[in-house]
Amino acid sequence: MTYLSEQQIIRRKKLDQLKLLGINPYPSEEYIVTTTICNIQKNFTEKETISIAGRLMRLRILGKASFGEIKDHTGYMQIYFTQDHLFLSSDQIKIKKEDIYNIFLKKLIDIGDIIGIKGILFKTKMNEMTIHVHMLTLLSKSIRPLPQVKVDKNKKTYDAFSNTEQRYRMRYVDLIVNDHIKDIFLKRTRIIQKIRNFLDDKGYLEVETPILQSIPGGAIARPFETYHNTLGIPLYLRIANELYLKRLIIGGFHAVYEFSRNFRNEGMDRIHNPEFTVLELYVAYKDYYWMMNFTEKLIKWIYYKFQKKENNHINFQTPFPRIPILDSIKKYTGFDIQGMGLEELRKVCKKLHIEENIKMSKAKLIENIFEERCEKNYIHPTFIIDYPLEMCPLSKKHRYKKNLSERFELIINGQEIANAYSELNDPIDQLDRLREQMKLSEKNTKDESISIDKDFIRALEFGMPPTAGIGVGIDRLVMLLTKTKSIQEVLFFPQMRPEKGGKK
Repeated sequence: MTYLSEQQIIRRKKLDQLKLLGINPYPSEEYIVTTTICNIQKNFTEKETISIAGRLMRLRILGKASFGEIKDHTGYMQIYFTQDHLFLSSDQIKIKKEDIYNIFLKKLIDIGDIIGIKGILFKTKMNEMTIHVHMLTLLSKSIRPLPQVKVDKNKKTYDAFSNTEQRYRMRYVDLIVNDHIKDIFLKRTRIIQKIRNFLDDKGYLEVETPILQSIPGGAIARPFETYHNTLGIPLYLRIANELYLKRLIIGGFHAVYEFSRNFRNEGMDRIHNPEFTVLELYVAYKDYYWMMNFTEKLIKWIYYKFQKKENNHINFQTPFPRIPILDSIKKYTGFDIQGMGLEELRKVCKKLHIEENIKMSKAKLIENIFEERCEKNYIHPTFIIDYPLEMCPLSKKHRYKKNLSERFELIINGQEIANAYSELNDPIDQLDRLREQMKLSEKNTKDESISIDKDFIRALEFGMPPTAGIGVGIDRLVMLLTKTKSIQEVLFFPQMRPEKGGKK
């Protein structure tokens, strides 16, 4: 049984009253908007007649005159109502014109309602730009009250809509009452647009690859599984788009990229969400040294596009330091793990009080050590390079260093922002390494399962040019550029647990 608050019951009664008066609370007709609040404020002309639409955010009923505030997608503006000059747009209403102010405005309109107003611009005695409303149209009745966030003259906020779970679950309310939240998402869109322009200017081709895949490839992760009824086969939401983009390089494209929505059936925390966005880029005839230089240019360029002031906390001066991962582990743990076997690594983890179990591979143990003890120390942009081969089944062996790979991760502010390789293009070596990963995954947990994409191996057998590839975590990059501390803050609708007791 749905529980209604007292306010909800009152608003539903108002809804019924509006209908009895011949007023449609949800009209179908187009409402003509002639300008926006932002345009009015930039080009204010006294006595100009305008028509705008938006949400009523404040209403202060006085005697024969009242003030309110309307919000559209560009900002806020004061509005003014008088008993003698307020009319309704509908000809079907069963209410006298002289009663519109007292019955309609005072009793049936609420904060949160979406309205259209036509009126004349003027300035009050306090020199505030205001619209004197002559014609009022109800466009959508709000039957659930908004949180009433109050800001005093000293800009101190009261009754803020600040509970994080409520904010993420009801993002629509968050966007209405917390203006700075909208700014984060506008910035996210601009960041993606700027990166796209940067890549397009270099002649790189934006593409789309399948989200539903028959084999979850391109990374080691637990996938979400579904089923295709017509084909009678299981399908997986992609954990990465890497193997499809490499197929396009094999097919003859010089450079391809995709803003990829990926899905991993894993845990959630401050920097992880089951659904996330990655920019993947592959460029033929390049290697990971070239990609490091390219990444420096891209990251520094996008940072200064969106930071008006120098951030004293993080230094984006290039070149970024390049530190081998084993050197980093030695520095921050005191253990030289180069050449260590599985059992030795397990002992190191125990001594460092880092999670380990019999099912974890060498790659997973090394990853845990680095993430637990090293990663947080890299605040300024730093390339962590030359990972042990066991950690990189899709990366080329290092041309100079034995048992290492040509891979780097970019760490900024203590978290991974990007991951890149000199891509492995030897089909025989690739198949051998994937088979080895398969053997390890049989002993491992489902979280680290891996599949062999036979069609990808077949594609490699036709020949892939030397290629550099990178994946950039867009959500984490946006966190960095908006100075937010949680991935949930930069996702419109982060994944949430079901509400207890059902929806209200």
